[in-house]
Amino acid sequence: MSLSGLLGWRLQAAREMAFVGREEELAVFNAALYGGGCSVLYVHGPGGIGKSALLRRFAHEADVAGRPVSLVDGRMLEPPSVVSELLLRDPDAVLLVDNFERIQGLEGWLRERFLPRLPMGALVVIAGRNPPDMRWQADPGWAGTLAVLPLRDLRAGDAQALMDSAGVPAELREPLLAFAGGHPLALLLGAAVAVKNGGRWTPNQDVVATLLDQLVGELPSAAHRRALEICAHAYMTTEDLLRAALPEEAGTLFRWLRRLPFVESSSLGLFPHVVVRELLEADLRWRDPEGYAMMHGRIHAHLAERVRTASDGDVLGAVAALLYLHRGNGADFRDRHDEGEFQEEVLREEDVGTLLRVATAAEGAASAGCAAFWAERQPEAFRLYRRTETGEPVAFSAWLQLAELDEEELTADPLVAMAWAHARATTPLRAGEHLAVSRLWALPPYRGNSPVLDLIQWRVIGNCLRAERMAWSYIEIALPNQAWVEHLRHYGMRDIFEQPRPGEDPYTLFVHDWRAVPAQAWLERMNHLPAGGPSAATAKLAVLSQAEFAEAVRKGLRQLSRPDALAASPLTRTRLIAERAGQTPATALGDLLRQAIDDLRADPRSVKFHRALSVTFLRGTPTQELAAERLGLPFTTYRRHLTAGIERVCADLWHRELYGA
Repeated sequence: MSLSGLLGWRLQAAREMAFVGREEELAVFNAALYGGGCSVLYVHGPGGIGKSALLRRFAHEADVAGRPVSLVDGRMLEPPSVVSELLLRDPDAVLLVDNFERIQGLEGWLRERFLPRLPMGALVVIAGRNPPDMRWQADPGWAGTLAVLPLRDLRAGDAQALMDSAGVPAELREPLLAFAGGHPLALLLGAAVAVKNGGRWTPNQDVVATLLDQLVGELPSAAHRRALEICAHAYMTTEDLLRAALPEEAGTLFRWLRRLPFVESSSLGLFPHVVVRELLEADLRWRDPEGYAMMHGRIHAHLAERVRTASDGDVLGAVAALLYLHRGNGADFRDRHDEGEFQEEVLREEDVGTLLRVATAAEGAASAGCAAFWAERQPEAFRLYRRTETGEPVAFSAWLQLAELDEEELTADPLVAMAWAHARATTPLRAGEHLAVSRLWALPPYRGNSPVLDLIQWRVIGNCLRAERMAWSYIEIALPNQAWVEHLRHYGMRDIFEQPRPGEDPYTLFVHDWRAVPAQAWLERMNHLPAGGPSAATAKLAVLSQAEFAEAVRKGLRQLSRPDALAASPLTRTRLIAERAGQTPATALGDLLRQAIDDLRADPRSVKFHRALSVTFLRGTPTQELAAERLGLPFTTYRRHLTAGIERVCADLWHRELYGA
């Protein structure tokens, strides 16, 4: 019988047709095969990345070169003596060891005892999930003799070629690539499902389970599984984050995570391979939706607090980590795991000339004049963005905080003037409040869907969430496309349709009232916003002037015995009541007013005010004359105490409305 009539030949032919890419790895192996390279190759990468396929191709190349080949599997390895006899006798022998992670305990024996006894010319390839022990590379003797080849995802063109060989229809390639990236096993399994389902692709639970078995395998315990699920859900996992979401044994579990072959590290923390991430996410959402929601809530609370408390230099990373949790709810997030193409700097005095050149190139002389004006008045508001590789400045942003404007400021920048006019015409600033205007100057190539705009967006969101006493925020966008408009609306920003023209291009301002939807409420709504759902700024808090607020307090005191009347008070829609969770608005308002009266007893100077308020509003005295009689006071004295007490309660509650409890 000819070889072509054997099943093994057919299997081999099919595998060779499906093999794509790996040119660099083949080049290193062939150099070693023909005597121009190293003697030991160590290939490592996560499960399903193509290590076994690569070793089969190495075996084919060695066979073509006429060299004797032994391909052994760590799961079923023959006694070392059998293999060693082959290699020790023949200087042309090639040994390929697959699944080395199953016999990782032999690594020291190989390095110290077996491999040094090989004849010159013999070639050994070790392939496993784990990288080699650092003692290989720390030993000068192995320099030039050992080559370490980390196996990564297939490049885009090679992934397309793999789908070609699997017969994936053209219309399914984009969703399949979005799921699998360049991971060979995920691509092949996805292709098989697509072909089986008649050209429809969805990562069903059978595919998820199969891939998890192959890529992740058995885990030591339930705590290890939860740690891995946290790592998959968060943008980057640090020991601090792991401790917040999984307090028990966080340090031990973090050290375990960083050793996993499908988990990588960056300066920001640990992150899993993209396919492993998606599989773990899909599996947990399907298997335990309640547990998934609880995990998400703990991570979200930790990251939101980190945004508020991070140092200025760490704000961008903190906001990016928070927004990553919302990547399935319409938040646009490009998954990057390092410091990226661009870096942010504070504005220095020597950068002002660069600012003017960039602003002129970006938007013309008039807009550059606005930039120069504010750089002189608020230099601390500016940030400069450079290309990391070249240092080229490509954009500037400014976060202008304004409590009042003089005539020169109103005429210097029409965008700021427009924001100021809008605030005054809607709900003006109250004592101690300010508004903020975000300004942006970016060179034309970086105006569209650019990573530098991500950094600027993260800075703006960080400023909003960290601000104190900010009433309004305004974000200006030049020539906004529909995608940008929808993106900002998703974040609860509404656009003002008038378009001022400080330069040659039209602008649109997007506005948010942070008194109506405070930062905490904004975060909670973002956290629960469904994909494609309504804007985050639906229900709003009432923003009352001081006079309106005081009148509502006076009326509320008179209505303390009538919960139905309290329910209609505008105070039930203020920050005061929003802070008192777990009660109906009417009950919360009644308790708040009673507590404000009671608090007057703590100040000896206000005890007389407390007595007047208590008798009048808390004890249900039918008339003020009877209240004065019960207190044993002349009516005019009682009225003076009552009026002063009401004013004191109004002032105390107004202070809490503005500054919080």
